[in-house]
Amino acid sequence: MPLPMEYQHASDDFERFLADARERADLVTRNQTWTMVDAVLRVFRRRLSVTEGLRFAEVLPPLLRAMFVVDWDVTAEPVPFASRAAMTTEVQAVRGNHNFAPDTAIACVAGALRAAMTADTLDRVLADLPEEARDYWVV
Repeated sequence: MPLPMEYQHASDDFERFLADARERADLVTRNQTWTMVDAVLRVFRRRLSVTEGLRFAEVLPPLLRAMFVVDWDVTAEPVPFASRAAMTTEVQAVRGNHNFAPDTAIACVAGALRAAMTADTLDRVLADLPEEARDYWVV
């Protein structure tokens, strides 16, 4: 079996995703953007069971999939979804001294994610998750 294209082009696809997220968030560096993306993924992940999280992760592009699962405490109980404003504050608190995520961070990452993959793939996996999970990824 040949190496799947998603793995052959993973780095290029990830760089395009970061550039899109950076532009949407009006950030300056890819380090700032990476921190924002990482925080948005972590805040979402905290609200899913391991089964739900792995179902979500399997549709992500490879490097985003790796970001989503790295350092995951799978023994932690999921926390409830909160308002967009509260979850945005939580995003901005991840590595707070190095986090430049704007108040639109979740929507910025959601838009870049939807642009990086087929929308129906994301919507299909979100349909099996709680309604609040679907709301999290609204642009």
